[in-house]
Amino acid sequence: MRPARVIVDLAALRHNYRVAKQCHGGKVFAVIKANAYGHGAVACAKALGAEADAFAVACIEEALELRAAGIQQPILLLEGVFEANELVLVNRHQLWIAVATPEQVAMIECTPVAAPLHVWLKVDSGMHRLGITPSEAADVAKRLQATGKLASLVWMTHFARADEPDEIATQHQTECFDQAMLGQSAAASLSNSAGILAHPRAHREWGRAGIMLYGSSPFAERSAAELGLRPVMRFLSKLISVRDLPAGEAIGYGGTFVTDKPMRVGVVACGYADGYPRHASTGTPVSINGRLSRVIGRVSMDMLAVDLTDLPDATVGSTVELWGEHIPVDAVAKRAGTISYELLCNVKRAAFEWQDGDTPQQAS
Repeated sequence: MRPARVIVDLAALRHNYRVAKQCHGGKVFAVIKANAYGHGAVACAKALGAEADAFAVACIEEALELRAAGIQQPILLLEGVFEANELVLVNRHQLWIAVATPEQVAMIECTPVAAPLHVWLKVDSGMHRLGITPSEAADVAKRLQATGKLASLVWMTHFARADEPDEIATQHQTECFDQAMLGQSAAASLSNSAGILAHPRAHREWGRAGIMLYGSSPFAERSAAELGLRPVMRFLSKLISVRDLPAGEAIGYGGTFVTDKPMRVGVVACGYADGYPRHASTGTPVSINGRLSRVIGRVSMDMLAVDLTDLPDATVGSTVELWGEHIPVDAVAKRAGTISYELLCNVKRAAFEWQDGDTPQQAS
């Protein structure tokens, strides 16, 4: 079988959730949208089941997968519903919903519901993606409450630049949100991972921990280790070829890397079809049998080349860590000109294994 595989450390996931709780205080969502950022939503939800205050996903399909697997905690649909008929499923499965557009407000006003709804009113405090305008938020809250269909109403917003700790935009968004909430007695949720870690003035009753759960830093200048986070995903493969090349030989498509001395070169069974970033440049770190090496040349669909010149013990079959315990996923993302979110979500064509400590787990 193809040797590309992923090991998900569920104990590390719980550790990172505890860091979020300690930093934020109050209650914290475990955000497990996009298949738990590529880590397996059901396995992650089960691992967090005894600790997570609630889960958050993007859409109803993701929530129904969790309910079918027996997950009982509250689940928030961060994008709410897209059609009024989804409210039947919201009731049936006791889901919480964000309301962020006039159309969603109208759906609640015009659609009969079997049980009162738990609504999270999203205010656009400055990101300008989804959300009710601050000047209209209080009136929308009144309209929703006037329907008699609400079990609870919580206010929320989302930060655009919380991952830039010195950027004033987060303070402005917080002030805008607080102004919109004047006179309201509802609970609130402002902080994503970056807000939890770097903006204590934005902490409210609920936080929303996303990327930090998976052991990645939301900040360019602060590592996950510095934040007390542990990597959750190890992306591994093996060497499938080793050869010696003289100086002056081009490696890979386009000949973007040319040996400047005699080199020992290995080929790894992993490429962009497996989810490794095609734009990872020469010098992107990898670990081979626990020792640091680098990618050389252009990443192919199914393979990539690595420098074995200083690793005489590396042979065909040696384990290669693309990211995880030895290689931070953030370091790979930086060399590829992207963010860890994209890398983690894109892993595919690999065998997944979930471990709780040293014990393998099965995901249903």
